[in-house]
Amino acid sequence: MIDLTLDVQRASRCSSLPPDEKIRTWVISALSSQREEAELAVRIVDEDESRQLNAQYRGKDKPTNVLSFHTDFPAELNLPLLGDLVICAPVVEIEAKQQGKSSEAHWAHMLVHGTLHLLGYDHIEDSDAEIMEKLETSLMAQLGFADPYTPLDEAG
Repeated sequence: MIDLTLDVQRASRCSSLPPDEKIRTWVISALSSQREEAELAVRIVDEDESRQLNAQYRGKDKPTNVLSFHTDFPAELNLPLLGDLVICAPVVEIEAKQQGKSSEAHWAHMLVHGTLHLLGYDHIEDSDAEIMEKLETSLMAQLGFADPYTPLDEAG
């Protein structure tokens, strides 16, 4: 069992946000076999805040689905704090529709994806992307969701 301290901040006007219990379940799935203890915050925002953070930290002047801010403490401190996830609710909802997924499936994917980034996974290099995507696909299957990377025309 993972000892998770999770702070969910709702700074979005969207009415159809996942409940804290589901957010917790999705984050824990990504932490499983990686950590026994973790602390992180999930901030759910609208386009303006996402755009501002994406421009400031990534140089991209547009909102994005999920931003991961890893806490970089020295290992000798042995603290469970992983960092923060900022998820843009309107972008997640739009992408779910565009990709032909349920809103819940895409929210789960964004939380798993972002949490894996906090754990050090990345997808800049093709070899790293392959590792991360395989893990995401496996975790999503364990949660009862389809492969998030299956193209729409193959999804059935």
